[in-house]
Amino acid sequence: MNKNKQPAPPTSLSTDFYQEICKVITEARQEVQRTVNTAMVQAYWHIGRLIVEQEQEGQARAAYGQQQLEQLSARLTVEFGKGFDITNLRNMRRFFEAFPIRETVSLELSWSHYNLLARIENPQARAWYQQEAIQENWSVRALQRQIGTLYYERLLSSQDKKPVQAEAKSKTAPLAANPKDFLRDPYILDFLNLNSGPYQEAELEQGIINNLQRFLLEMGKGFAFVERQQRIRTEDGDYYIDLVFYNYLLKCFVLVDLKLNKLSHQDVGQMDMYVRMYEAHKRRADDNPTIGLILCSEHNRTVAQYSVLKDSQQLFASEYLTVLPSEEELQEQLRYQRKRIEQQIRERHATYSATDEYTGE
Repeated sequence: MNKNKQPAPPTSLSTDFYQEICKVITEARQEVQRTVNTAMVQAYWHIGRLIVEQEQEGQARAAYGQQQLEQLSARLTVEFGKGFDITNLRNMRRFFEAFPIRETVSLELSWSHYNLLARIENPQARAWYQQEAIQENWSVRALQRQIGTLYYERLLSSQDKKPVQAEAKSKTAPLAANPKDFLRDPYILDFLNLNSGPYQEAELEQGIINNLQRFLLEMGKGFAFVERQQRIRTEDGDYYIDLVFYNYLLKCFVLVDLKLNKLSHQDVGQMDMYVRMYEAHKRRADDNPTIGLILCSEHNRTVAQYSVLKDSQQLFASEYLTVLPSEEELQEQLRYQRKRIEQQIRERHATYSATDEYTGE
């Protein structure tokens, strides 16, 4: 026997074999995480329920509840370790108070999601954020951002529902999805970090591309990125559109033109031309009419009132903010938007009334 003979070197590891093992481990860990999350959400809801029921049986909540929580926290910490301090017990109590019906608690969201949701005082807003977080698969950070930028309130301020409902009740056919319901005003682009000094349109555009996932989250439901600086070739030359998206809910292309300046009639005219060219050269037969959105640094109410923007279903302008405003500033902007929409509603209702009177209906 040859004692100097060396063992054969191991064969090279198959990439497919390795990836398959990794997939099994990853899926197992994800399943464990889901199981832990489900158990945690259920347990914390029940703990919150028990705390509320116990406090309701006691004396004045301010004194009695505090004393009970201190005693409960101390004993649970000795028995089970960290995670049961008074703050967390209060969070569990608030969780149950916000979602007192067990069936409304979806196990698709984590405890961290519910800890954020439970802090929202408006029940309608809370339910909306919960549903959106489930449908759009928002991370905890994404949910926190959307709540912090008053996404729900901005959505309501941009939806002109009453005229739509009035038209739907008329003899005409019900309206399809209204593009206005998918657009926001303002858009919060604080994640671009452009507040340190002057910047150019190219930097704004590049920042959006670099943070495309966050920008799509800010854009809202149904948006998919198509192309940057998309070229439209005509007999007279080439034209370039800053950003092109497709909304699969509206089933149409959405053109976005970025402007550093206050909205001008030239901006509106340029977008009007882009939309018309896109309709002629890019839109497919099964697409709905193309939408043009001008994102400007400052609104111009005169241009909005006395240009084709006023009644157009294809051209829109929204303001973007590169610095997150305070909640008070944002609320003030939303109040202005609501007043503007209410004025439009009154004008349309007056038109409906005049039409009914004219036709004798």
